[in-house]
Amino acid sequence: MKRRDFLQLALGTAVASAFSARASADAGPKEIRIGYQKNGVLVIARERATLEGHFAPQGIAVKWVEFSSGPPMMEAMNVGSIDYGAVGDSPPVFAQAAGAAIVYAAGQPITNGQGILVPKDSPIRTIADLKGKRIGFTKGSSAHNIVVQTLEKAGLTYGDITPVYLAPPEAGPAFANSSIDAWAIWDPYFAIGETRQQGRILVNAREITKTNSFYIANRDFANKHSLILQQIIDVTASTAGWAEAHREHVARSLSAVTGIPLDIQTVAANRSSFAIGPMTDDIIATQQGVADRFFKLGLIPRQIAVRDIVWRNQQT
Repeated sequence: MKRRDFLQLALGTAVASAFSARASADAGPKEIRIGYQKNGVLVIARERATLEGHFAPQGIAVKWVEFSSGPPMMEAMNVGSIDYGAVGDSPPVFAQAAGAAIVYAAGQPITNGQGILVPKDSPIRTIADLKGKRIGFTKGSSAHNIVVQTLEKAGLTYGDITPVYLAPPEAGPAFANSSIDAWAIWDPYFAIGETRQQGRILVNAREITKTNSFYIANRDFANKHSLILQQIIDVTASTAGWAEAHREHVARSLSAVTGIPLDIQTVAANRSSFAIGPMTDDIIATQQGVADRFFKLGLIPRQIAVRDIVWRNQQT
């Protein structure tokens, strides 16, 4: 074989191999695994089967996996058990600091629906009164961030309280039987604490700081299936737009999917923000502030740059 013919053959083989690799990377998975909690847009997407309707023609199934809070969802995503999910601001910070294989896919500003509750007859009337008290919340959750920033606002330190790390299903009973003095939590548990346990709102998160939630993807899934991930984000955003205009239906959907009574989900739905958008500089800066604060307090083992794991779809 002549050298020129050999080079042409080699080049052709290389191009074909590259094309094959790209096609393999872009080929859709057989199943998309979605992590969700008892709130938010993904619950609506599940009830309305919007993702199923979109991906069925492509031969892609959708599997739903429920979590009680964000930290265990991030653990599952890190090991590749789920591909996509929604969490508050703190779980991805802890996960990134631990080297988890995750990326930020989209952001969602939160305007209401989380804060700190105390029993209605509690002597705790101000943030300063939290000094020396037992505050229950999920470690590494958005509630963790609210506690930290609330203490800062009153000039208190993390050492001024006794943190009691509890997942929502355990924190609710602890709050009801006064095993903890205050409960930092998000909807719908926030609404349950108000309506069923007669909790009094000591702090509403919107009074303390800007808060965001996030749509997170497994890093390998995002790299291998960028086109599919963009479709998931687009369908999620479309569902969010529908939810903003149909809050009564949202409440019924949330109640049907989660089993939480309609009156509680109505409270949560009416004060929720659903709009989803890209990871803007403002959202990234706010999230970086959360990460820096946790590092300063020694709650995460190393300093991180949030921007390093923000996903950018290079094919759009």
